[in-house]
Amino acid sequence: MSRKCEICGKKPMFGHNVSHSNNRTQKIQNPNIQKVKIVENGTVKTVTVCSRCLRSGKVQKAV
Repeated sequence: MSRKCEICGKKPMFGHNVSHSNNRTQKIQNPNIQKVKIVENGTVKTVTVCSRCLRSGKVQKAV
């Protein structure tokens, strides 16, 4: 499953963990992606959607 929201395009963010001794290690923050059945143009479709798009009502869940 791709870690990308199909509605808003949200993807993982990359950065560094920085220790007290200034050592840097790779850090990845993944978005909260859910597989959801939605209604699009009258048809039911399974898509990967972030929790923010679900919460804000950008997609309509199929019942």
